[in-house]
Amino acid sequence: MEPLASRIRPTSLDGFVGQKHLVGEGKPLNIAIKEKHLFSFILWSPPGTGKTTLARIYAKNLDAKLYELSAVSSGKGDIRKIVAEETDCSKVLFLDEIHRFNKAQQDFLLPYVERGDITLIGATTENPSFEVIPALLSRCRVFVLNELSEDDMKAIIKRTNLKIDKESEEWLIKMANGDARQAITMLESTNELYKEISLENLKNTLQSKFLRYDKQGEEHYNTISAFIKSMRASQPDAALYYLARMIDSGEDPKFIARRMVIFASEDIGIAQPTALVVANDVFRAVEIIGLPECAINLAHGVVYLSKSQKDKSSYNAYLKAIEDVKTHGNLSIPLKVRNAETKLMKELDYGKGYEKYSQESFLPDELKNKKYL
Repeated sequence: MEPLASRIRPTSLDGFVGQKHLVGEGKPLNIAIKEKHLFSFILWSPPGTGKTTLARIYAKNLDAKLYELSAVSSGKGDIRKIVAEETDCSKVLFLDEIHRFNKAQQDFLLPYVERGDITLIGATTENPSFEVIPALLSRCRVFVLNELSEDDMKAIIKRTNLKIDKESEEWLIKMANGDARQAITMLESTNELYKEISLENLKNTLQSKFLRYDKQGEEHYNTISAFIKSMRASQPDAALYYLARMIDSGEDPKFIARRMVIFASEDIGIAQPTALVVANDVFRAVEIIGLPECAINLAHGVVYLSKSQKDKSSYNAYLKAIEDVKTHGNLSIPLKVRNAETKLMKELDYGKGYEKYSQESFLPDELKNKKYL
């Protein structure tokens, strides 16, 4: 059976809930739909805020043929098929999780968007400034969707026609954190499992394996925490297990790689400076290769980082320095280490007495004898 979230999905702006800054009267997507203005754009927002629904409404009202792909499981071949298919109407490609397309895949898509062979609607939960190549981004408008408000969530829950008491509804809205799809799925799952929606049954459903891994929820943070702590404790077996668990659950591999780059400096630091080089190369490999093969690169990096010596001295030294910055504000920089760019600055003794290899502290006078490292 089709999931409840799909069955109650609105097919026009009249039934769309939330995002009034985009779809309200006189707002950009409202105007584009009403005036049948065809252009490529990217929808950036947290999960479950209406990206797919908006894409479908847009394509339907423009009498265009909509193709839906997920960047997780599709590639160049899928795009070739769409371009090659003959049709009398415009082609709109809705590419969910566009941030999962690596640079080579995005480069491949670019000329089709440029020529107008495809009108692209990208959907992403990640900042497109970092995840979409500049050439493709420059050809798309970016619309930011907000988390759904409490009133929005109540309106969507009401649409399910499932009986729920006020206490359970308030808990569900808080748990879903603006994600309509998660709230609907929770309701549907609870109803199927227990035939009655109550606070206790909702909580039991949340703890079951019936629901998917939520990349914004507690399981996400618990798993990445266990992953980092396993590498910190030099336990490659545990780190690999949590890596495999995240990959299998659909976690963004670039999120994992970013955490590894941070770990290389924060936890390994000067004990093994090449760790940062390895971590950066792993991140680069993830960008270029993508899933599923980039999991091999991640595993390589995880073992290396886990087995590396650890030294947090540079990170701890930075924390001490930032504490002084916050405590003392912008202390006066000694004249000898200031840059004398003008004649007046030289007359004011900027740079006077500076020696490259001086043992005298270059810190502000108030911190003269301070040691961070």
